[in-house]
Amino acid sequence: MFIWPVRVYYEDTDAGGIVYYANYLKFMERARTEWLRSFTVEQDNWLASGTGFVVKSASLEYFSPARFNDELQVSCEPILVKKASIVFQQRVMNQHNREICVATIKAACVDIQKMRPVAIPKEIIEVISSGI
Repeated sequence: MFIWPVRVYYEDTDAGGIVYYANYLKFMERARTEWLRSFTVEQDNWLASGTGFVVKSASLEYFSPARFNDELQVSCEPILVKKASIVFQQRVMNQHNREICVATIKAACVDIQKMRPVAIPKEIIEVISSGI
């Protein structure tokens, strides 16, 4: 399981001083990007060749609020790798190891020009499969 640290900034919070619910998706996106980067998969290189990942679906459940200046740990764990998609289980924990949010995210590999599903490139499958 890959873990990425995230600090909650003032801009991440709402008028009540807690993390705005949609910002957890941003935190999870960062963790997935860094997870790929940990395998030396740089998304900008693949985007330049016309291949990218888009979120097809997201299901989140919230348990406890995160607040300004909290130190969060965002996990990224692929639970299903298919020909053109990857399903991730992601969790956000606070500095007290309290579960804040859990999500299941399905990311599809697409041809950027056509915005149609394509097979995940072999080079990516090989490196991520070695880490699963």
